[in-house]
Amino acid sequence: MSQINLLLLCGGGGDEHAISLMSADFLETSLAKEPEINLLRVELDGQGHYRTQDGRSCELTNRKEIRFTNEEQAPWPVDYVIPCIHGFPGETGDIQSYFNLIKLPFFGCDSESSSNCFNKVTAKMWFSALGVPNTPYIFLNELNQESIAQTKQALKNWGSIFIKAASQGSSVGCYRVDNQDELISSLEQAFSFSPYVIVEKTIKARELEVAAYELNGEIVATKPGEIICASNTFYSFDEKYAANSKAETKVEADVSEEIAQQIQAYAIKVFKGMKLSHLSRIDFFLTQDNEILLNEINTFPGLTPISMFPKMLQNHGDDFTHYLYSSIKSQLASA
Repeated sequence: MSQINLLLLCGGGGDEHAISLMSADFLETSLAKEPEINLLRVELDGQGHYRTQDGRSCELTNRKEIRFTNEEQAPWPVDYVIPCIHGFPGETGDIQSYFNLIKLPFFGCDSESSSNCFNKVTAKMWFSALGVPNTPYIFLNELNQESIAQTKQALKNWGSIFIKAASQGSSVGCYRVDNQDELISSLEQAFSFSPYVIVEKTIKARELEVAAYELNGEIVATKPGEIICASNTFYSFDEKYAANSKAETKVEADVSEEIAQQIQAYAIKVFKGMKLSHLSRIDFFLTQDNEILLNEINTFPGLTPISMFPKMLQNHGDDFTHYLYSSIKSQLASA
């Protein structure tokens, strides 16, 4: 195959902008091993502006080209794009719609499946429709007295709850509430991140994660890894990415073969059922009674040095660079 002009698009301007840049570093290092890849890295900011690493202003045109503004440099034709953007507009599915419009092949889930997974309400409706157990919840579409009363009743019924902005990733806008004193302020904060909020029953459980990905025409679900948080905390944004995080990770969780296989089966079922593409990290809870509950799906998981997806893929026996490059070649060959 001749050289592939690959656009590595990162940033996005949202709460996970900095994490996206770290993931892009990992992807760039991985792709540097493939001589057929001619890579251009471009950062997208919160105002919709594109800039190269050396600061040149540019834009992605409907001719599938990077056009440099205020310069006489010739446009750079794009064969393929990796939208390495966590949160908006990547995992929300927005930017994939543009790629579809201009018929530009891209890595990762399409616009519809990304949107369905990113919105926690839509995702949970899909989980239930597919017959995959998930956490009990209520849905709020407005901050008013009725929603406050509903949340108070949920807290009374369940003893402890999580209040979550419905359209955010990496635990952004996510708050654990154990008493009514924190309830209204947590609702206000969650609604500041999203027009929709879900309230979930707090589950006392182990947090398990599966790397699910397509390789050689098959969907692979790794054995579950585990996130072990400090006592009485949850895997917040800071716990995921802060240098002083007290959370521990196990690439392979200590669970029975039966539990591991059931989690893997659920992961493959939801990957197929929600029409995911290329990769995802699928997160589960495992209760003290060995009840498995699907928590959420990340359609473009973090690829930082401490991220679980590449570690679990490697532990499964696959090489990330080979996996990524074969995905790109396969997609371009069928385009």
